[in-house]
Amino acid sequence: MDITTTGIEAPTARRPLGRTVRAYVALTKPRVLELLLVTTVPVMILAANGLPDLWLVLATVVGGSLSAGSAAAFNMYLDRDIDAHMQRTENRPLVTGEVSPRGALVFAWTLAVVSTLWLWLTTNPLAAALSAGAIFFYVVIYTLLLKRRTEQNIVWGGIAGCFPVLIGWSAVTGSLSWSAAILFVLVFLWTPPHYWPLSMKYKSDYDEVEVPMLGSTRSGAQVGLQVILYAWATVACSLLLIPVAGMGLVYSVAAFVFGGWFIYESHRLYSRAVRGGEPRPMRVFHASITYLTLLFVAIAIDPLLPF
Repeated sequence: MDITTTGIEAPTARRPLGRTVRAYVALTKPRVLELLLVTTVPVMILAANGLPDLWLVLATVVGGSLSAGSAAAFNMYLDRDIDAHMQRTENRPLVTGEVSPRGALVFAWTLAVVSTLWLWLTTNPLAAALSAGAIFFYVVIYTLLLKRRTEQNIVWGGIAGCFPVLIGWSAVTGSLSWSAAILFVLVFLWTPPHYWPLSMKYKSDYDEVEVPMLGSTRSGAQVGLQVILYAWATVACSLLLIPVAGMGLVYSVAAFVFGGWFIYESHRLYSRAVRGGEPRPMRVFHASITYLTLLFVAIAIDPLLPF
């Protein structure tokens, strides 16, 4: 299919400042930034084995947010042709003309440079390098090389979303560890069963633009089976943190209980798909977000308790 940008409006002059600001904020995908906070701050508490310096937390969150916003803006700039043809993305600023392609590109580069320098000056060079690596991975590896070529795009491209745990850990310790590696793998394994249900929901969108997301290239039963396998692997990885990081009762209970619920919802998706019913993939999508949030809340609470 020949995708054109004929549906993208040309930006008009003299828009209200507030409207322009909101459009540029939208380029950063604020909902994704929420996930960054959920994974970064608890990891910093775990790395410090207590409450880290609050200025360091603020500096890391600000730098990480700017970095993630940069990657998102680059992504919208590169995907503006297909975004115009997808219901889920048709209201993005580059599609509606609220922001020009040139403006988005300048904005993305500015955030990339500022975030890297900020983290270098306020945390340490390792955290800054990891932040730059996350931008590169999301923009080049995922958006440019994988997204439109392989149904495994979100598996390997999702690595970009694992970097915040490394950035948070390195900001506190100046190094990495096996605990940080387990957290990295945990988010890596969680990403496919989180995103594939969403691609099932918007299967027609991905078919329209010929992006081979697994949810659009495979049957519901096949996708459901993959979601189950990755959900089990995610939970198993979360349990590794108990002996390696010396996690206590709060985290241990959370890992078992919330992990069991995540696996249960994954099996329900598969069961409904096999029986020919409505898979209700968004149930698993939202469950995955809740699971990860509660698990990382437990990571934050556990080091603060005496047991």
